[in-house]
Amino acid sequence: MIAATGKSIFLAGAWPLCRSAPSPETMIEGLDADVVGTDAATQRRDEVVARVTDHAGRIARELSMLEGGDYGQATFDTDAGSWTLKYEGGDVQYLRFERGGRETYVVSTQQPPEPNELATAMADYDAFVAAFNDHVHSLDGVLDDVATDFPAITSTESVVAARQSILDDLRAVCDEMAGQLHRYAGDNYGSFSTRVNSSRWELKWEDGRASYLRVGGEGGIYLLSQYQPPAAKDLRAHVDDVPDFIDAFNDHVTEISESLETVSLADAGRD
Repeated sequence: MIAATGKSIFLAGAWPLCRSAPSPETMIEGLDADVVGTDAATQRRDEVVARVTDHAGRIARELSMLEGGDYGQATFDTDAGSWTLKYEGGDVQYLRFERGGRETYVVSTQQPPEPNELATAMADYDAFVAAFNDHVHSLDGVLDDVATDFPAITSTESVVAARQSILDDLRAVCDEMAGQLHRYAGDNYGSFSTRVNSSRWELKWEDGRASYLRVGGEGGIYLLSQYQPPAAKDLRAHVDDVPDFIDAFNDHVTEISESLETVSLADAGRD
């Protein structure tokens, strides 16, 4: 804004045009005043944090052993607030003091606390340690009356042996099918599928041996597999249908044979 008077013209918020601006020396007066350094407070803060980190690290290792894991966290309440210790690999990740909705990270991997907030938290640190000790003492004798005479465990040996006997027979049959298919197809791998009692059965073979026998399509039950045997209940549910699957395979072979028998070399070259 420009304001006009009878003597001079002024720019609002600026020096009068008819007067000289203050010299640089005048404008920097006061910059020579002493600034109080923070070295002492910072050094003391770092010393306190280092000692707390070491001391809380012992609590972290005790918690790690007590909880049986390499990482976790625990919160302990005091009259003044609550303390949360997070640990990993027996080392402190952070130690947080919360009071009245305000949080102070006494130990942190991010940045150190402000000295005044650290002083407030440290006034309650002994209470935090006492709360941890009370927690440990509360577990004294908690396992004294626990019985360790456990019941006998029933062996799965007979079930496993019966399953393996069935699977050995099934493997022999499926390998024989795979060999027949390999000879007929002339390829190193392939598959044969059919429907048995409304379920899809698929035999996949490679190099004349069965790779798997699956019932139910994708996501179905693998009666034979390169990886693991089927559950005993699944085998029981489908093993009675194996003869029908073999019959379907034999019908397939018969159909192939009959189709080949209709071809005669004597017919070759005839118009």
